[in-house]
Amino acid sequence: MPELPEVETMRRGVSPIVGQQIQSAQVPPCERKPILLEPSIESFDARVRGRRITAVDRLGKRVLIVLGDDQTIVIEPRMTGLVLLSDPPGPEHLRLRLNLTAGPCGQLLFWDRRGLGTVRLLSADQLQATVRDRLGPDAMRITTDQLRTGFGSSRRQIKPALLDQTVVAGIGNLYAAEILFLAGVDPRTRCDRLSKPQWSRIHAAITAVLGEAIEHEGSTLSDGTYRNALNHQGSYQNYHRVYDRADSNCRRCRSGLIRRIVQNQRSTFFCPQCQRKSGLHAQVARIEVSPPVTSTVQ
Repeated sequence: MPELPEVETMRRGVSPIVGQQIQSAQVPPCERKPILLEPSIESFDARVRGRRITAVDRLGKRVLIVLGDDQTIVIEPRMTGLVLLSDPPGPEHLRLRLNLTAGPCGQLLFWDRRGLGTVRLLSADQLQATVRDRLGPDAMRITTDQLRTGFGSSRRQIKPALLDQTVVAGIGNLYAAEILFLAGVDPRTRCDRLSKPQWSRIHAAITAVLGEAIEHEGSTLSDGTYRNALNHQGSYQNYHRVYDRADSNCRRCRSGLIRRIVQNQRSTFFCPQCQRKSGLHAQVARIEVSPPVTSTVQ
C-alpha cells in the first residue's frame, strides 16, 4: 500500500500543477528516518529550479513529474508515502516540498510516515534503464495474452505471482486478493495449472477491480494513512469483498466464511466456496458492486 488505484488517485489529484514552474526544492526539518532522495537536495534543487512541469504521469506504483528539459521526478510512495497539494496529515513526516510559481498550486509535497518511499530525479535515459525496462506492462493496459505469457509456465501460486512488478506493474497485496475473488480463482493455484478461461477471468477482474477502486479514490485502511492529494480519505475500503474480512460471511455466496492464509509472508483473504481449486463455483458475468459498509476509519 499504496497500490495502483491509490497512486493513480494521487496522480489525478496533483495534475493541476501541470504548466507551473518549480521555484525551489526543500527538505523540511525531520527527525525521522530519511527517505532515499537522489541526487542530494542541493543538486536536486539546482537542477529543478525554473523548470516547467509538462506532465504528471504514473508508471506502476510511481508518480512521474515530467519536466520540460527531459528530466523526470520519480516518486515511489511504497508503504506509507503520499503525494499532496494540501497540508499533510502531520508535519513531522514531511520529506520534500516543491515550491511552485505561476499557477493555481503553491506547492507539491511528499509525506511519508515510515520513510520507505523514494524520490529520484532522472534523465530520460536513466528513467528508461532503471525504471521502465524493469517493469512489466501496466495492470490497466496488460492483455490476457501478456498475462499468460508472463505467468503461464510459472510454478508459483497465482496470488504471490500477481505481485511481481516485472510481469505486471501496479498490483499489490490488497488488490490481488480482490481480483482473484472476483475471478473465482483459488489464490493457492499454481500459475501453470490455470486454464485459458481462468486467465481471461483474471484479466477481466484486474480491469474491473482496479477501475472500481480508482473511481472510489483508493482504499484508506484502519491505520488511516492513505489520503488523496487533498488529504481526504479514499472510500474503496467500504466495498472490499474479501480483504481484511476474515471470518465474515462471503457477500457473493452468503454461505462461505472468508479465510485468511499467509503466502510469502503476506496475508491472503479468499472464500473457499467461491474460489475452489477445482474451478469457478459460479460464473462471474459482471462485476458485483457491494453496498458500502460502515467504515472503521475515523
